[in-house]
Amino acid sequence: MKAMTKQKTASTVPAGAKQGAEARDWSWVEASVWTERMVSALVNGVEGGKWYSLMDKVYAPKTLALAWERVRANKGAAGVDGQSVERFAAGAETYLAELSRELREGSYRPQPVKRVDIPKGDGKTRPLGIPTVKDRIAQTAVKLVIEPVFEAEFCPGSYGFRPGRSCKEALREVDGLLKARYAFVVDADLKSCFDSIPHGKLMERVEARIADGRVLDLLRGWLKQDILRGLEHWTPTGGTPQGAVLTPWTQRITFGGVRPV
Repeated sequence: MKAMTKQKTASTVPAGAKQGAEARDWSWVEASVWTERMVSALVNGVEGGKWYSLMDKVYAPKTLALAWERVRANKGAAGVDGQSVERFAAGAETYLAELSRELREGSYRPQPVKRVDIPKGDGKTRPLGIPTVKDRIAQTAVKLVIEPVFEAEFCPGSYGFRPGRSCKEALREVDGLLKARYAFVVDADLKSCFDSIPHGKLMERVEARIADGRVLDLLRGWLKQDILRGLEHWTPTGGTPQGAVLTPWTQRITFGGVRPV
């Protein structure tokens, strides 16, 4: 995380920075999930600041089909059930219909996350969590539905893991700040960031914007997914597994500068 301060007294946000949801570019929002009326509500706000009826968007066939295409494009290994992306593709129509029904009826239950250790350049390893293909699709569907809600609230200076933003854009912002004589840089790195995300604080921030209990239950279920590593088996009390679809999103919500309610 980086912050820059100016040598002389000035506003903490450059004059040219875009402010508020009305100034955001919403071209990345999926039209099959978010209607023009819903995008308008992002800009103008909703009553009470909370979104209620979202679950029907999650289990909608169009949403799940789009989520499946994204999971398929990302490829990835099989989870604890041994089902690969290729195997899922062979019966995708049937599997997606089953998932839609389970989400609609409330019978969906996530399977444990497969934990593997990936070698790092310094001789250490990085833990990677691999949800099943089915769970990755369900997580992607939820992300497609709720991500715009929080994008409308992020501060302009937040760049990490956000749609429509890149490292190059962050560097351009830094260049602009330097030219505006912001001369001090603070560089901080959170140790084991993903592993230490507090579930309670994360859900507090989500619940401040989302009031659909069924969507909230899905998120809680994924946070509490059992983890399997060989013969080891445990239930996490904090953190989110690196490799899960929603993990970067949870980091944004926890540390990404969401404006207060």
